[in-house]
Amino acid sequence: MQISTAIETVNLTDELYVNKKVSVTVARLDKLHPIISGNKYFKLKYNIENSLTANKEGILTFGGAYSNHLAATAFACNKAGIKSVAIVRGEVPPQLNHTLIYCKEQDMQLEFVSRTEYTDKEKLYQHYQNKYPGYYLVPEGGDNEAGEKGCAEILNHIENANHYSHIVCDIGTGTTFKGIVKSSSAQQTIIGIVVLKGAEAMNKTLADELASHKNFQFIHDYHFGGYAKKTEELIHFMNRFYQQHKITTDFVYTAKQFYAVNDLIARDFFPPGSKILCLHTGGLQGNLSLPEGTLIF
Repeated sequence: MQISTAIETVNLTDELYVNKKVSVTVARLDKLHPIISGNKYFKLKYNIENSLTANKEGILTFGGAYSNHLAATAFACNKAGIKSVAIVRGEVPPQLNHTLIYCKEQDMQLEFVSRTEYTDKEKLYQHYQNKYPGYYLVPEGGDNEAGEKGCAEILNHIENANHYSHIVCDIGTGTTFKGIVKSSSAQQTIIGIVVLKGAEAMNKTLADELASHKNFQFIHDYHFGGYAKKTEELIHFMNRFYQQHKITTDFVYTAKQFYAVNDLIARDFFPPGSKILCLHTGGLQGNLSLPEGTLIF
């Protein structure tokens, strides 16, 4: 699975940034591919490769009903000529949303499990690996060694990546964040905007995995109620951000990141002279679940 990995960067202009003496640049990972956009390509790159090398029937993976990872995996497997099975968190809905409809269109097999069953990941993974022994298991969000290895290559495709004092990305499973921290320089500060509510325990696990690195921090104040939750304030921000910068965002991940960055700049979180790089991690298909006319893009 190969796509162009030259990542475009765009410098944003805003009176706020001028007043606070900071610069903000967006790395447009979302423009790499219409489906496997953003970090999804990097997470899947080595997982697909490993599955093919091991002559597996296909990929077995996991995610929520609005998972960008599931949609990207379904597409990538279809293109690679291998099967895909997704274990979806939650009961079978009366009507499939746009994400799951797309997955089925890409010949992905869907199985639903209760949120309670889904909680114990170790038990969940073992059960379904036993059920599908011929499949290569990719954890939720591509959160394994292969996914992290791919994400550690992101900064290599951004021109002058070491030029930035701060690198910001949104955090779901933390796969991208781990890859970025491990590939960054010690002089840079890596900031993770956590999009889940009550994720402190998960972040402690991430922090333990990154114990040898001292240049990162998590921020929990911008989840807007939890994963895939939104407010009118967030929707208004998405529309204003598009009007000003012509950059589309999604309400699950990227809008929360950009909202957080603007708010943190306004609160003097970043010292004057900071050069901030925001990673646009893509995954806009979740916006299709919004009522028509909610967004102006």
